[in-house]
Amino acid sequence: MTISEIARRTDHDRKTIRAYLAGDRVPGQRERAEPDTFDMFVDYVTARLTEDPHLWAATLLEELRPLGFTRSYPTLTRQVRDRKLRPACTACAHVTKRPNAIIEHPAGEETQFDWVELPDAPLGWAFPTKRAFVLVGSLAHSGVWRAVISPSMDLPHLLAAMTLLLSLLGGVTATWRFDRMSTVLKAGTIDLTPMFAAFSKHHAVSVVACRPRSGNRKGVVEKNNHTAAQRWWRNLPDELTLEQAQQSLNRPGFSAAFFLVKRQDSGRESSR
Repeated sequence: MTISEIARRTDHDRKTIRAYLAGDRVPGQRERAEPDTFDMFVDYVTARLTEDPHLWAATLLEELRPLGFTRSYPTLTRQVRDRKLRPACTACAHVTKRPNAIIEHPAGEETQFDWVELPDAPLGWAFPTKRAFVLVGSLAHSGVWRAVISPSMDLPHLLAAMTLLLSLLGGVTATWRFDRMSTVLKAGTIDLTPMFAAFSKHHAVSVVACRPRSGNRKGVVEKNNHTAAQRWWRNLPDELTLEQAQQSLNRPGFSAAFFLVKRQDSGRESSR
């Protein structure tokens, strides 16, 4: 068949058929009208995702902005997905989602508190263990949250961290929600420990403890725990002092300019 005959039967232009037959073009693949602007960032994105397969795309976008990336978040995620730049994580492949329900929280009703345990604390912090503990407090209605770094989860450190958290949040709500912490509840009971009962009475709030195996009732704070561990801790420069780290933790949006400090890679991984 001639090129003209093939063009008539397929309803394509003769130049298109000629290019296919000559191997200059491949069916289904269109040439870009302009160069792909993402090509210059592929090596950086590949290196970062190889170093940390769980790095959030939002954090990656903040790192790329100062390097000249001007496209949107959906463009970044599409490029990462289409180019298969994120390595597969076998440990996460079999994780299943727990059932959950949306719970209404009126404004001023509830603050949710929870500890996040983070490994590989910088040596300069002089913590007694290699771990750091972050107490996260989240307003259930708005989702606004603040956090305080602590060397321990014992009762004195809990009360000290909560005192600072309440000032960072701007006040108290009607109730505080916790999981069944031994520092908050007496073991095997629903009664508050004496010191924590006095602390809550001083602030004139009621304390609510989640039922066993009902952690999803703290969904607001658990989501913010995930943000603190995955977005803040994974990208925290090792050379920061404890005071600088605390300042960065409460910086809105975790400013990219703050995190783009030249850092030594410690291979830090957050808890899951």
